[in-house]
Amino acid sequence: MDKFRKLLWWGWLIFWLGWTVTQMNGGREAFWLQISNKCPNCNLSDARLSSAYLVNADLSGANLSGANLSNAFLTNANLSRTNLSDANLSGASLSYLPFFGRSANLSGAYLIRTNLSGANLSGVNFTHARLNNARLGGATLDANLEDADLSGADLRGAYQGGANLKGANLKGADLRGADLSGANLSGANLRGANLRGANLTGTDLTDTYIQGAIGLKK
Repeated sequence: MDKFRKLLWWGWLIFWLGWTVTQMNGGREAFWLQISNKCPNCNLSDARLSSAYLVNADLSGANLSGANLSNAFLTNANLSRTNLSDANLSGASLSYLPFFGRSANLSGAYLIRTNLSGANLSGVNFTHARLNNARLGGATLDANLEDADLSGADLRGAYQGGANLKGANLKGADLRGADLSGANLSGANLRGANLRGANLTGTDLTDTYIQGAIGLKK
């Protein structure tokens, strides 16, 4: 009887593992990531990793385009050179990421209500990304945010830990209702950006390019 139970248990485990792998876009690589927390240069495009615990994970150089990482925990993960274009990172925790890398691609990504506070986002491509109500306080954000949606985003504390938006490209960005109090926007490009209802208390706009900006009085 004990032998039968063991066989039944192992059979169920093998079935469950096999079913899990087949249900994940990304297959074996996604499964290996869940076990080892490491998958550099992996092809994880369209992978389903919602709510995954990937704190300190190594995803450097991985292709995660179109992946579902909503509500995932990615604090302190290595995402240098990672392709996250069109990925869903809504509600994810990416706070205090040490470095994305200048070739990191988050164009068209969904980062709604995502926690990016304190993260180093220098040089990241956020064109057409949706960062509605994202938490970006204290983040280093001298990045390409052209046509990004930052409405309602928390961009406070630009001088915390050296974090700022100095020189950031915010051309055509939607910053309606965003909190930019204390932010460093010196040298940033705000051409055609929409800042209606944004909080600009104490914001540094030295040498900021504001031609065509809506709702901004320098």
